Amino acid sequence: MMPATRIKEHMEVIGADGVHVGTVDHVDGARIKLTKKDSGEGSHRGHHHYISTALVAEIEGNKVRLSANADVAVMFEEESSGK
Repeated sequence: MMPATRIKEHMEVIGADGVHVGTVDHVDGARIKLTKKDSGEGSHRGHHHYISTALVAEIEGNKVRLSANADVAVMFEEESSGK
């Protein structure tokens, strides 16, 4: 697992397939908090989502690459309550 200390604000989070998942707001414990602008549609729109740092495969420049493709990674997103 990559050290979360290497993950910085405004880094792009991408899936293993290179598809945009979100933008880092900040790291909150063992989770990456994504910016609201990447919050999705419908009832998910307008609030922060989180991705576990356990999904981070590597950090490439200003990008955080996940171990799962983007369409799978978003299924692991959590809301602020951890659900």
